[in-house]
Amino acid sequence: MAKLLFAGFGGQGVLFTGQLLARCALREGYQVSWVPSYGPEMRGGTAHCGVIISRDKISSPVIDCPDILLAFNQPSLDKFAAEVAPEGAIILNSSLVTSLSPRADIRQYLIEANQWAEKLGAIKAANMVMLGALVKLSELVKKETILTELATLFPTDEKLIALNNQALTTGYRLLSDKK
Repeated sequence: MAKLLFAGFGGQGVLFTGQLLARCALREGYQVSWVPSYGPEMRGGTAHCGVIISRDKISSPVIDCPDILLAFNQPSLDKFAAEVAPEGAIILNSSLVTSLSPRADIRQYLIEANQWAEKLGAIKAANMVMLGALVKLSELVKKETILTELATLFPTDEKLIALNNQALTTGYRLLSDKK
């Protein structure tokens, strides 16, 4: 069973990224849960979601100790780093995170998601850069499954799918360089 927490500002695609991963895991035959949480502000407010992926039945969608945290910004890291399970991991958007967690019992991976998304031509692709890094680290779902799911969600937007493919590949490569 894998327990993941995605956290950032509203508008960064945090909830969509978690939901996309959950949909992909479901497509690959896993049991999944996806639980969103966000403030009343939506864009600019805080948002997070928990995703559980398992081969077995999931008895509770509550995540108290995530195995992996995707921290899209500093406030999210500050709020959730203490909850990560020992020997767990944090993937940080180092474009917006200025200090690491002081914990020595977890692995931390810095991914310049915003900078790379800007190089690809769309800052909004930063969430896909982060997801690509997660796919490499966790090997929970295949990149191809993500692209298939994106094509299902956005069947007429080939440019968006191509951009997301580039962003996923970039995140995957960035984490490969750090492992």
